[in-house]
Amino acid sequence: MAQHSVAEARNHLSDLIDRALTGETVVITRHGTEVVELKPVRPPARPVTAADLDFLARHRVGARPVHEDAGHLLGRMRDTEDR
Repeated sequence: MAQHSVAEARNHLSDLIDRALTGETVVITRHGTEVVELKPVRPPARPVTAADLDFLARHRVGARPVHEDAGHLLGRMRDTEDR
C-alpha cells in the first residue's frame, strides 16, 4: 500500500491514478492521517437495455392503483399483531 500526502498527490495525481488502475492500493493522507483511497470505478454489470427501462416503467411505484392508503395498512398491521 502506497501512502502519499495531499501535496505529493497533487503533484503526481496522474501517476497515482495509473497505479490505482493497475490494482495498487493508493492512500492519500492529510497531516499523517489516512483520508482517501484511490481505486478504479467498476464498470456496470451490463448495459441498461430498452427492455430494462420498459420493465422499470411497468413496475414503478404508482403504476398500479392503490387499494389501501398507508394509514389504513399500518393500522391493519398493528391490529393483526395484537391478536
